[in-house]
Amino acid sequence: MTYLEKNVAHARSGEKPKSKKKKWLIGVASVLAVLLLGGGIFAWKAGMTLDKISDGKGSLFSSLVKSLPGADNKLAGEDEGQVNIALLGMRGADDPSGGLLADSIMVVSMRPAENKVSMISIPRDLYVTDPGTQDKSKINAVHAYGEKKGKGQGMKDMETILSDVTGLKISYAATINFDGFKKLVDTVGGVKFHLDEPFTESVQFRGLEQRCDGVVYTVPAKDEKGVQKVETKRIQRKNGTYYANLKRYPLCFAKNVGPDSLECGGNFSLPAGDLNLNGDQALCLSRSRDTTSDFERAKRQQVILQGIKDKLLSAGTLTDFNKLNSILDNLGDNVRTDLQPWEMKRFHDVYLGMKDPQVYQRVLENSDEGFLYHPENGTAGYILLPIGDNYDRIRDMAKNIFTLPTQSDIKPK
Repeated sequence: MTYLEKNVAHARSGEKPKSKKKKWLIGVASVLAVLLLGGGIFAWKAGMTLDKISDGKGSLFSSLVKSLPGADNKLAGEDEGQVNIALLGMRGADDPSGGLLADSIMVVSMRPAENKVSMISIPRDLYVTDPGTQDKSKINAVHAYGEKKGKGQGMKDMETILSDVTGLKISYAATINFDGFKKLVDTVGGVKFHLDEPFTESVQFRGLEQRCDGVVYTVPAKDEKGVQKVETKRIQRKNGTYYANLKRYPLCFAKNVGPDSLECGGNFSLPAGDLNLNGDQALCLSRSRDTTSDFERAKRQQVILQGIKDKLLSAGTLTDFNKLNSILDNLGDNVRTDLQPWEMKRFHDVYLGMKDPQVYQRVLENSDEGFLYHPENGTAGYILLPIGDNYDRIRDMAKNIFTLPTQSDIKPK
């Protein structure tokens, strides 16, 4: 036997067999490595998506830190038992027709320990003082004005003004544009909605209002009360001052414009019965207000939002963070929030911990039993003010909404 063979044989004879425990550990380590690699890729992908939606606030690293045992990973308001968030719907930043105006304004509150959720819709015509200024505007313009100060400031200003109106501490906000809303509805396979009678919006989507000239713009534009709409313009002097009197121009809708070039086809309609709305239909129904009212529109929005939630739960999407991440990926360009990625994950987990929560709903209206009124002699156009010219009644309702009967007329019509 050669020297090499002797040494090899000697080495082999001196080896001790590997223990079963060591082999088991190697096997487990291999499996863990695969799982960690796969989980790391998923966490990275989810983190990138959530980071995009949160406008870059926070990071995957901070989210991982918040996931460590003992880390303070609770949402604002969670220790007090109630988490509040403002939900805003708008056309989208690239839309020239008031893309950053809040078309839909809703405050959603969760009380996890009580298994309760509330939804309060705020009309866009509520007249408020813009945060940090003495300027007045409709509340739907607060977000747009805020964004002029800096990216993300619009959401912060909306949180400030909505906290003032409702008396609730609102620490978070999220926006979704029209395209994102349509994609969300289509992703979940449509949303169920029931109509006791056919629905038609024959005014709102006829095209942009223009001054009537008797040739091109010939269809009168009317408000929700059927009153002819007008444009009021100040006549400016050469030295920059204004005449005391104002010039009023009747407004009309464009004539001979094809339905393909108009929003919602120009004359949006739905049949009576049980419907499964696609994204376009859900958006048009959520926006329609001229032939009904902004208050009725807000009620439909709440019903549609609940329908989306039901679809998400029935499909198991909200319980599967991978599926949820896929939806967020599709909506990455259309959803923005000031929630950090770890807060979004925590929000998701807290909601899933609630089992079919009871929902309490309110829409602020100017009815006899409502919270708002329209000043007949106002100079700022159609606006709404709080009854008593303070927010006391609204704040009392928001504080006690979980002990009050839910608003019975918030249902499909």
